[in-house]
Amino acid sequence: MYRDLRVNYWWPGMKRDIIKYVKKCLTCAQVNAEHQKPYGILQPLEIPMWKWEHITMDLITKLPKTRNGYDTIWVFVDRLSKSAHFLPIKKTYYSKEMAEIYVKEVVARHRVPVTIVSDRDTWFTSHFWKNFQEEFGTKLLLSTAYHPQTDGQGERTIQTLEDMLRACIIDFGGSCDDYLPLAEFSNNNSYHSGLGMPPFEVLYGRKCRTPVCWGEVGPRELASKKVVKVTNERIDQIRAQLKATQDRQKSYADKQRRPIEFQVGDFVLLKVSPWKGVIRFRKRGKLSPRFIGPFKIIAQIGEDAYGLELLEELSGIHNTFHVSYLRKCLADESAYVPMEDTSHLSFKDGFIGGIS
Repeated sequence: MYRDLRVNYWWPGMKRDIIKYVKKCLTCAQVNAEHQKPYGILQPLEIPMWKWEHITMDLITKLPKTRNGYDTIWVFVDRLSKSAHFLPIKKTYYSKEMAEIYVKEVVARHRVPVTIVSDRDTWFTSHFWKNFQEEFGTKLLLSTAYHPQTDGQGERTIQTLEDMLRACIIDFGGSCDDYLPLAEFSNNNSYHSGLGMPPFEVLYGRKCRTPVCWGEVGPRELASKKVVKVTNERIDQIRAQLKATQDRQKSYADKQRRPIEFQVGDFVLLKVSPWKGVIRFRKRGKLSPRFIGPFKIIAQIGEDAYGLELLEELSGIHNTFHVSYLRKCLADESAYVPMEDTSHLSFKDGFIGGIS
């Protein structure tokens, strides 16, 4: 009986010691699956003050080559009016050719943007493109690695465009660039719940005259005088509508996430699950580790992004990551395991992905 009491007395302390010991095991930390809410609450981008001052851009690649040789679509979206431009280009274009198209289709139509949000495609990280935008006075806001949520607006526009092009190809055949003007027209004249009106009406201050109205005889007033207000008042109304939509989205998203903070000098593990198809662990396959590291945090970039001190084997990847891909490492620094299996990693050129 005395022995049983002694076991029961020491058991809680022993259990705590075992849990603490297991948490410090580097192998366990690398292979254990996560069953908790992802790190990082939603950090929306600031709402712009005017139209086509703050834009986003992205590329739709690997499309079937058209009769004109186009295999890529360059998508521009205004963050305030939500109006978009869909430009067919070729993957073989150099940065200089991209710059000429940019000036012709964006700068000439609207103005020189203040900021551009984009991912880390090799076109957008080239020295020519950076110097070109610096001369224009435009600030490039590049996303963190493997975090496309940074430009959720652009990704959603791309999804809508791809759906429209699929439907056109199935029903009418031909090449996708044949339908880009109509797809752009349809996108810019569709009701946007965040704006409370179509992007065209936000951009030009009046409703668009569509083919539906062409059969009517005589002049038709496209917008009531009561609806057409002073431009600045309309912009304030739109910004208030966007802010309400943004707050609503943030409240929904934050319920599924949990905040976390790291300090410079902390050691973290890096999730490799988003790298499927980018990094191959030779013969490991499904048995490859879920996390690699540990890596030291060398800088905090924004509220939910951190810069890591990566090994030379990972020099081909951008070192800034969103907190959702990081996990606190409790293992002793002396327990570091060399990344032998990662010495044969294969990286793609482009990266996807808060803003660095």
